[in-house]
Amino acid sequence: MTYVSKRRMRNLLIGCAVAVGIALSAKFEAQPRAAFAPSPCSLGIALPRMHQEVGLASWYGEELQGSETTSGERFDMNGLTAAHRRLPLGTRIMVTNLRNQRSVVLRVNDRGPNVAGRLLDVSKAAAERLGFRGVGITKVKVIPLSYPRWYLARRNDSGASRPLLCAENR
Repeated sequence: MTYVSKRRMRNLLIGCAVAVGIALSAKFEAQPRAAFAPSPCSLGIALPRMHQEVGLASWYGEELQGSETTSGERFDMNGLTAAHRRLPLGTRIMVTNLRNQRSVVLRVNDRGPNVAGRLLDVSKAAAERLGFRGVGITKVKVIPLSYPRWYLARRNDSGASRPLLCAENR
């Protein structure tokens, strides 16, 4: 190869690299920010089925209004939130009242309930939507819909991925 053809080849490669960089940056800028986080689903990881739990739920409201939750935010009895003992904070769950089949999607932002035999504490607004505010306690089914990104990305000490559920944090 002569010096002129090497120079042309180098310029061609640099031009192609610049063109690809511009094309990719325009493509990424057009996508919403959430599109950048890799999903376990898109990575081809074998994931277990989502589990569901059935148990008793109660609600809390005025007595804790404005107090700090485990997640650090202020409790809002008019928000659609829940307290669960084990699910990661930020998990979105579908809660179904098994007595009347009403369902609502809630976000876990606190730990609890602190009463033996109970699965879930929900906010006053959630209890109203589920139709058990007057009763105070009901049997529910809880299905996780999505987990927070920090939980999906977490790895154990050996570096291997922990079992994850195929869910996006929306």
